[in-house]
Amino acid sequence: MTLHPNLKDDDEDTLWVEHVALIDSIPRWVAMLGLAIVVIAIWDLATTRMGWVSPIILPSPSETLSDLIIVGNNLLSGGHMLTALWTTTRTVLWAFLIAMGIGFSLGILVGETKFGERAVMPYLVAIDTMPKVAFAPLFIAWLGFDIQSKVALAAFIATFPIVVSTAAGLYAASENERMLFKSIGASRLQTLIRLKLPTGLPYIFTGLKIASVGVMAGAITGEFLGGGKGFGALIRESASMLDTPRVFSFILYLSLLGLALFFFVAFVEKRLVFWNKSDRPGGVA
Repeated sequence: MTLHPNLKDDDEDTLWVEHVALIDSIPRWVAMLGLAIVVIAIWDLATTRMGWVSPIILPSPSETLSDLIIVGNNLLSGGHMLTALWTTTRTVLWAFLIAMGIGFSLGILVGETKFGERAVMPYLVAIDTMPKVAFAPLFIAWLGFDIQSKVALAAFIATFPIVVSTAAGLYAASENERMLFKSIGASRLQTLIRLKLPTGLPYIFTGLKIASVGVMAGAITGEFLGGGKGFGALIRESASMLDTPRVFSFILYLSLLGLALFFFVAFVEKRLVFWNKSDRPGGVA
């Protein structure tokens, strides 16, 4: 089956390559802006123009924009929403730091020892397959309704990607490089610090970027289910009153917090792993 009756297969392939090249040549900001305009237009059509979706279920773009301004004014004026956002921010940062420490340590254990690979890793995989949201009541029972239980849940969710990426990064060094270090008499610790860790940094930062997204989900889930004074609790209160514009506003502002953490990790990666020019998914151009 051909795309056009007058074109041969080679001509079709050439046209396809040209079309793809044309799309890829579009600047990133133009592509992102165009996609946002299309999404908002469809959103407005479904809610305002045609009324296909009830505003109780999905607010219109104008309602959401109006509420975004209200929430933004409250944040800028230092109101209770700013206090809630700061609470969530502290939860996210503490959880991310804890996840980094635990994940990096377990990753080295798994990647450097047979005990970690054969005994520890299967348990980590088994735990990661469990529905992590189900652990929220346990963390609340163990640590109470304060910020500690939210930090624990968020760190719990974000740790596994760091473990896997760190362990994978330790295997990134080639056999020739390892043999070279062995031939010059480098100890196991020296090989780890001077060869394996630097070579594995791209993998490690990939795990950190995944964790920066997971830690946000964990923090909000903990606040949503376990009370507290963060943005997750405000989302729960707004949802209980069917105030969907306010829920959307909180979600969008939280996405900015998540993006800030993600791009910070990507910024540090570009400074520390400047020698890596790969175009793996998850990077930031």
